[in-house]
Amino acid sequence: MNHDIKEWQTSLQACLDALRERISLDENRLLVIGASTSEVTGGRIGTAGSEEAAKALYEVLDFFQQDTGMHMAFQGCEHINRALVMERAAAARFGGEEVAVVPHRRAGGAMASQAYVSLTDPVLVEHIRADAGIDIGDTLIGMHLKHVAVPVRGGTNSIGNAHVTMAVTRPKLIGGARARYPESE
Repeated sequence: MNHDIKEWQTSLQACLDALRERISLDENRLLVIGASTSEVTGGRIGTAGSEEAAKALYEVLDFFQQDTGMHMAFQGCEHINRALVMERAAAARFGGEEVAVVPHRRAGGAMASQAYVSLTDPVLVEHIRADAGIDIGDTLIGMHLKHVAVPVRGGTNSIGNAHVTMAVTRPKLIGGARARYPESE
């Protein structure tokens, strides 16, 4: 299993690097992470949550957060209405309204549970508007992204057996034929 863990971590790092190439991930940005550890390990989403996979993925995400300064929100599964685990200070900064639930492997998922026990001052919030996202295992993170999401293609499209989708967001282009827009990043 150790070989798989290194492979999952390497694939996740490649995905995060692809996101970083598209958007400046810093202390002013929020990244939403949805991860089905069941899918990563070869199961069907929601059937075989893996604490081992969650710990391995969290390790990479935590290091990335420390390196970039960006904030993270971990989406739970539908059994907790896709509520998000994040640091209390980040929730306050990004306008997350706290809800009362504690994720666990069977309701929230292994990844949200790992985040809950790993963060310094975790809270769960119902809604956010993230600047970027990574969806590992088709967990449907779109509801937590700002309105104009732009797909990101990286060098890998899977972590373990899980399909990966990534996106960054950009401001809405408003106006008409006479409007001018800033140069894109």
